[in-house]
Amino acid sequence: MSSARSGREPRGHPGAGGLAQAERFAKEDPAGVRQVFTAVDRLADEPRPEGAFGSDEVLRIHVGLYRVMYEISDRRVRVSVIHLGRLR
Repeated sequence: MSSARSGREPRGHPGAGGLAQAERFAKEDPAGVRQVFTAVDRLADEPRPEGAFGSDEVLRIHVGLYRVMYEISDRRVRVSVIHLGRLR
């Protein structure tokens, strides 16, 4: 499946996919998206919080009704959201 169909941006454009998804969800659930942004901001200080799951470089956290998938680059402290979706 191509990145365009899956909603994920290619690795060369980190964060762009998550931001577009957040903009879409913000129209329906602004308070929920604010919670997501707060949680993502906290990842700068603690990129591997308790409750995060996945691999060493790609992790997922749940924030309210949302799932946030993100990549971590340890060389430079950098967290890139690659997917934001609603939990079912």
